[in-house]
Amino acid sequence: MPRAMAWTSRLITIAVLIALMGCFTGAQGNYRRPTRVGVSCCKEVSKGRIPATIKLIGYKHQNALSPCVDAIIFYTEKEKYCSDPKAPWIKNRLKGLQKIVD
Repeated sequence: MPRAMAWTSRLITIAVLIALMGCFTGAQGNYRRPTRVGVSCCKEVSKGRIPATIKLIGYKHQNALSPCVDAIIFYTEKEKYCSDPKAPWIKNRLKGLQKIVD
């Protein structure tokens, strides 16, 4: 095999190996990082009382982590309510409700 062909063959082999290493490293990096789907949280809260006629099925405490705020999230069959955890009526409304864990 002439020298030029041997040299070209080696370069191609090295290029293929580098490309494969890049693919492997990139795939491994994506595997370790969680994908962020989107932010679904309370960004503001209400101090207003939730009427007793609204049937609540559970609640969750949300910690403040921007853009989310400190909140008690009350759940119904179809909706959620973002309430201020410092509101005076909260403790009474939590009684008998199941805490929802993600």
